[in-house]
Amino acid sequence: MADHYYTRNPEVASEPTFWNAELRNHSLRFKTDQGVFSKKEVDFGSRFLIETFELPQVEGPVLDVGCGYGPIGISLAKSFPDRHFHMIDVNERALRLAKENATINQTDNVLIYESDRLLEVAEKKFAAIVTNPPIRAGKSIVHDIFEQSYNHLVANGELFVVIQKKQGAPSAKAKMEEIFGFAEVMGKRKGYYILRSIKR
Repeated sequence: MADHYYTRNPEVASEPTFWNAELRNHSLRFKTDQGVFSKKEVDFGSRFLIETFELPQVEGPVLDVGCGYGPIGISLAKSFPDRHFHMIDVNERALRLAKENATINQTDNVLIYESDRLLEVAEKKFAAIVTNPPIRAGKSIVHDIFEQSYNHLVANGELFVVIQKKQGAPSAKAKMEEIFGFAEVMGKRKGYYILRSIKR
């Protein structure tokens, strides 16, 4: 079976590389590798989500689901140093990179650990959850993330999702409305949608 970025242990040979990115007015440096999502640059969807994110007016940490090598969680943690950020992924190589990148970028308000969807996440009082979901893992996995996110948010906590229209943004929005009773399109750009739900 071919390796995917949502594989727990990618078997593709390691070829680490470094590059720089400007995110939310922070100059960041990332180490990436084969077998992780968007290893050559911060992908457009993640960048769009990073730029669009607004911190909800409720207390609690923030969770990055499917953090990969860390661009979303690390850039937001740099932007909101008074908040604590959890970053999770199923890909062990990506998690090692995320931990290295948190150190490289002197980001000490993050906790990075392995979780299949949110199954290993003990915290139940997140103010916000952000995700660029693993579309190729299948719709059921993506919908599991939405459903489990609801149970890990505080009242008035918010879920932020970036997804391409052609990869199922309308059905994702419908599912979020079904779970949360509310979903809106915060932004559209180049076929990508930022969807937001609030836990009422």
